[in-house]
Formats: sequence, structure tokens, C-alpha cells
Amino acid sequence: MAMPDEERFPEKFGRSVRAVSDYMGIGLQIAASFAFFVFLGYWADTQLGTSPLLLLAGVVVGMVGMALVLMKVVRTANAKK
Repeated sequence: MAMPDEERFPEKFGRSVRAVSDYMGIGLQIAASFAFFVFLGYWADTQLGTSPLLLLAGVVVGMVGMALVLMKVVRTANAKK
């Protein structure tokens, strides 16, 4: 006998919250790593006087890191299917 939607709501809601929290964690990880490398490049530029060079290098390293994290997430999601 099929359950009414009201009885299955907590089960569906729990799965949705877990899925959202996983992706929010990934988003936070990506944002934090990108910000870290940009800030590191900015700080190094102020210390060494190489104004935009190390900041741009930090942006590039941060973007490469973001791409690697996203590729890992996609591979993991595809493996679960």
C-alpha cells in the first residue's frame, strides 16, 4: 500500500537537506581556496613590490584549484550513478 505524501515528507526532506549540505560544503571549499590564493598573491605583491604579477598568479592558481575540485565532484557524482 502506498504511503500518502504527508507521511513521506520527512524522508524526502531529510535526503534533500543532506544533498544540499554536501554541495554547500563543496561551494565553501571552492570559495575559501580561491580567496586564499588571491589574498596570498595580493599579500606577496605588497611585500615584494611586484604589484599585479603575484595577484594574477594567485587568481590562476585559485582557478586551477577550483577546476580540480569540480572535476573530482563530477567524477564522484558520476560514479554513484
